Amino acid sequence: MLEVINKLVSSSVPMISTARLPAAQPVRIAFRVDDSTEDNPENTFPLELPDLEKQLQPHPPCHTSKESMQLFKHHCRIAKEYQEVKKEITLLEQRKQELIAKLEQAEKENVEEKAATLGPEYKELTEENQSLSLAYSQYKEQLENLRIQYQKRQGSS
Repeated sequence: MLEVINKLVSSSVPMISTARLPAAQPVRIAFRVDDSTEDNPENTFPLELPDLEKQLQPHPPCHTSKESMQLFKHHCRIAKEYQEVKKEITLLEQRKQELIAKLEQAEKENVEEKAATLGPEYKELTEENQSLSLAYSQYKEQLENLRIQYQKRQGSS
């Protein structure tokens, strides 16, 4: 009997203690569920993954072969990971497009902002250009008048 108890204690089978605890001390009960994959519904795999391309679908396993079942489960896990990565890539591409749109909008706003600040400067430079053009034409006219006067003096002397 003692051997059976020792085997149970040494194995990972949970045991319930019958030790009495004081009433004021809180009691915590913990147990572990067996990790076997045969009855665990989380580890059941569909025979076909609808979102997965046909050539990437896992082939149905031979239910009598443990190795075939393990390979099938592994393939299903990899296929699910592939789908998750594919979804993540799609989301990242969408985010990339959003960021490109924001960048283009920011550049457009920057150009508009520069245009707003350059508008008054352009007006000022245009006015200065007009006044310089007027001064140039006046000086040109004065120079022509001086040449005419100079030629008249040369001709009269």
